[in-house]
Amino acid sequence: MGRAGRRAVSERLPALRADWALDAVVVNAENASSGRGLNAAQAKDIFAACADVITLGDHAFDQKDMMQAIGEDSRILRPMNYAKAAPGAGARIFTIGGRKLLVAQVLGRVFMSRQYDDPFAPIDALLKAQPLGRAVQATLIDFHCEATSEKMAMGHFCDGRASVVVGTHTHVPTADAMILPGGTAYQTDAGMCGDYNSVIGMEKAEPLRRFVTGMNKARFEPAAGDATLCGLFVETDDSTGLAASVSQVRVGGRLSPMGPG
Repeated sequence: MGRAGRRAVSERLPALRADWALDAVVVNAENASSGRGLNAAQAKDIFAACADVITLGDHAFDQKDMMQAIGEDSRILRPMNYAKAAPGAGARIFTIGGRKLLVAQVLGRVFMSRQYDDPFAPIDALLKAQPLGRAVQATLIDFHCEATSEKMAMGHFCDGRASVVVGTHTHVPTADAMILPGGTAYQTDAGMCGDYNSVIGMEKAEPLRRFVTGMNKARFEPAAGDATLCGLFVETDDSTGLAASVSQVRVGGRLSPMGPG
């Protein structure tokens, strides 16, 4: 989320990757550019910070150069159900360290500003076409939506068929990281990498003014203080692709620290 979030990723992720011996890192960069999408230069910086894959969201193409960048770099994914004419892809298999990792992103529909296509049908078809533990060693689904109920439904829909289903979009980490009965790691929302002395990453004054008075006076501006890097750590079994352990990640900033071990 904004410059503070990008700085947290750039400064902290390389050491975390080394310390935790991470095989693969997926970063949702939906709000990296002042809260509105991602540009090509910022994508390069995130990859330089040891990310393997970047996912986007409903603001995927707010920065116009992403229309071209996503076609030139296959490591950047937009939602599968964004728009049929959108460039890029919503799911790909990446070979990392000799293992095949399927990463997919899809948008929810409940309370979203646009009525996107059904997210469940394309995920179902994808998981059937690329079975876990056979076609791929691991599968991560980034479900980008507002409603916690819709995210939970997707988790159970994919249980036993994906390694990880993790929600993004609402900027606040939820306290429900777990392994579902079928073996899929799940968290309703991973939270933002950003300054939590804010209103979902934005400087407080303008959001407060709008809530209190109902009137707009200025643009939202990303909060620029010390950011917390938030995420989800998942360990998987190569033979089945299912989750062996899951931990929330919170490093730096105002939130209490959490991580594997």
